[in-house]
Amino acid sequence: MPNDPEIIRAAIRKAHELGADVAGTVAAKRLVDCPSAVAEKRPGSQDRGTYIVLGLSHDPEHPELDLWEPGRGTPGDRILGNTGKNLARWLQDEYGVSARLIPYQLHDGGIYLKDAACMAGIGRMGRNNLVIVPGYGPKVRFRAVWADLNHPEEPSPEGEAPCAGCEGYCTRACPMDAFPTCRFSRERCLARMNADKNSGRKRIDHCRACELACPAGR
Repeated sequence: MPNDPEIIRAAIRKAHELGADVAGTVAAKRLVDCPSAVAEKRPGSQDRGTYIVLGLSHDPEHPELDLWEPGRGTPGDRILGNTGKNLARWLQDEYGVSARLIPYQLHDGGIYLKDAACMAGIGRMGRNNLVIVPGYGPKVRFRAVWADLNHPEEPSPEGEAPCAGCEGYCTRACPMDAFPTCRFSRERCLARMNADKNSGRKRIDHCRACELACPAGR
């Protein structure tokens, strides 16, 4: 029987086979006091096991992946959700490992996915408050699977600072002036998103100005 690190490596390979563009892992206990949890004073509660973070590239040539529908989310998230469910099922069938797809929203039991992606070594947080992924830039969406596996104790890969030397295309492109002091204002960004959701439209194409202006990954 393979040990836990071997199963984790196999799960990463399987995640790619199932359609994830990027994947990485992080010990669940590291998310308990991740930067976002500290900033929002919402510590995590899962202190055992491993999160397998899955990412799907949302190419601007396929904007339909990001069309949000009330009660259904986006097509891209549904694709990632199915990938996560299939991975969890595979872990249970192949190795007898308990695993489950983590909900997307925090209030439903979700996790800080961007923090998890950075801690899993998938990318680094950019100036635009998005994870900059090598080869893809900020155009990646994430979901996570929890697995009852012991994660090896190892530091997160650092990598290069993704925004070093950049002229700040993202901050200049923002229609909500969400970077008034060169720091991201979640409130201003959410004001636009909430206005979109209350517009009455059945399918909403949320603002991606800062994301699409970013030259990373091109």
